[in-house]
Amino acid sequence: MENQPILSVRNLTKKFGGLTAVNNVDLDIYPGEVVALLGDNGAGKSTLIKCVSGVHSPTSGRVTFQGEDVNFSNPIEARDRGIETIYQDLALANNLDVAGNIFLGREKEKSYLGGLIRSLDDKFMRDRSAEALESLHVEIPSLKAPIETLSGGQRQAVAIARAVYWDAKLMIMDEPTNNLGVPEQKKVLELINALRDRGVPVILISHNLPDVFAVADRLVVMHRGQKVTEKKISDTNSEEVVQYMVGALDDTRKAEVVG
Repeated sequence: MENQPILSVRNLTKKFGGLTAVNNVDLDIYPGEVVALLGDNGAGKSTLIKCVSGVHSPTSGRVTFQGEDVNFSNPIEARDRGIETIYQDLALANNLDVAGNIFLGREKEKSYLGGLIRSLDDKFMRDRSAEALESLHVEIPSLKAPIETLSGGQRQAVAIARAVYWDAKLMIMDEPTNNLGVPEQKKVLELINALRDRGVPVILISHNLPDVFAVADRLVVMHRGQKVTEKKISDTNSEEVVQYMVGALDDTRKAEVVG
């Protein structure tokens, strides 16, 4: 890991009317690490990443990405800067094939007759898609098959390959192994490790603690909008993490008492 974080969040707060969804949260993400963001439903973790990825604007606080203060107006701005977010629905177009999804919204065109006629360059997109998948050691029988015919794990692989091809600097993954069988869960975890090997940091939102302990370097637990602890994986265990998630433990309150 490098000494400077690629992402820094300071005192971030997000309010929806009278509801404080995220309350004064600090977070650092360094290149080449996997950080698990944990918490029960309603803990604020999804709102936090949406503030980072341009879905929401923070009510207050500061977000710094690659050394620059940022305040993205929408997810496209965040994606253009290299922040890729893969939600549970994957944002894939079921009727398109693999290449159509990897280049979705950024299609490659070719022209004829001095630019008078333009069409999609299907061969270019298919060849580049195959290279992106191969770099992750992913095999998909046919790149021409519609996404809806692929397995859940294969769809995750396509979403990750899309981020890799477009040179993601930070990957945010929301429950990537949810509703997958054990072999496909294992493959997704291998893909997360492959991203780390490339130096791409991953923020992993998951309720699956075995997955977290299998791939994460650190974990951050939120409860009722606040960050209650941050630990190296080697310094904690599942039982303790569950206690933080349900609010039985809170390092923040401990620090206030000691201070």
